[in-house]
Amino acid sequence: MIAQPPALPTAQLDWQWTAFDALSSRDVYEMLRLRSAVFVVEQNCVYGDIDGLDGDAWHLLAWGERYGVRELAGYLRVLLPDAEDPDVRIGRVVTSQNFRGIKLGNGLLERAIAHIARQWPGVPMRLHAQAHLQKFYGAFGFEPVSEIHDEDGIPHVWMRSEQGAA
Repeated sequence: MIAQPPALPTAQLDWQWTAFDALSSRDVYEMLRLRSAVFVVEQNCVYGDIDGLDGDAWHLLAWGERYGVRELAGYLRVLLPDAEDPDVRIGRVVTSQNFRGIKLGNGLLERAIAHIARQWPGVPMRLHAQAHLQKFYGAFGFEPVSEIHDEDGIPHVWMRSEQGAA
């Protein structure tokens, strides 16, 4: 078995907030590769990840380095409020297996919430969480606003935070 190098602390990652049109083709490839590796392969969930919403979203990418190679360590997207949905929505929160155990999920959420508070002050946030992650998201002020339900074979729950709401 090959020894894995230690993962970097989240402070040593390269954090990138980007609108979709500013992402490079390599960024988009790595974003979709990580989402597929975790949501489709690791979680054994066949679903339509490419849903037409990435183009209007903001994307947070956390880049790390392993064996001298730059690698996407974590990712999430933020969907903007619009006429159909007045909440800011956080989605596709994902961490690479190679960078787990360093509180990367916390870093992603902290940065997303701070970005949302700056860009859309007073606007509530919502996310569609895997049910087993309610406590994790609860630590960031999110509370369940739906019953637990099946989404592509995985129990999910809608959660909302009024944090920053007027």
